[in-house]
Amino acid sequence: MTTSGPHLVVIGAPGAGKTRVGKRVARLLKVRFIDTDRRIVAAHGPIATIFAERGETWFRQVERAEVAKALSEVGVVSLGGGAVLDPATQEQLAHHRVAMLTVSAEAVEERIAGAKRPLLKNGIDAWLTLVESRREIYERLASRSWDTSDRPIDQIAAEIAEWVLEDSASKELQ
Repeated sequence: MTTSGPHLVVIGAPGAGKTRVGKRVARLLKVRFIDTDRRIVAAHGPIATIFAERGETWFRQVERAEVAKALSEVGVVSLGGGAVLDPATQEQLAHHRVAMLTVSAEAVEERIAGAKRPLLKNGIDAWLTLVESRREIYERLASRSWDTSDRPIDQIAAEIAEWVLEDSASKELQ
């Protein structure tokens, strides 16, 4: 674990609640919240448009640059669901505290309905295939995980913030 960079990195499948939970954890820790997808949208426009006009390869290059920048900053960082696919990102995450958020297909179906997520335009079947293809990476990179399917987001955020504080305190004692 490095002493510089984010207090926490949040990863997980699309629709798992990375942004919602990450914002709440950052508020509880009184640190900045950084969402790499939102930074990409602010600089380059909607992700669906980027995929349509420039393709996934270009998007992943832009995403990698944003992730590298975010992982050098202090706060709570939420990564896009596919950011973990990049080997350089995987290597960087090995040096950080990483919370993985999971969600059941039943719970996420409502969350992704009508969303403008280019890799999920075919609905829950596309989500299931996507999550299964990334499962090993998510699990390998995660320090701990929380399921957001049916528990209150505020409760999950409080548990994660408590873990970050306890983990930070134990690292200081070592």
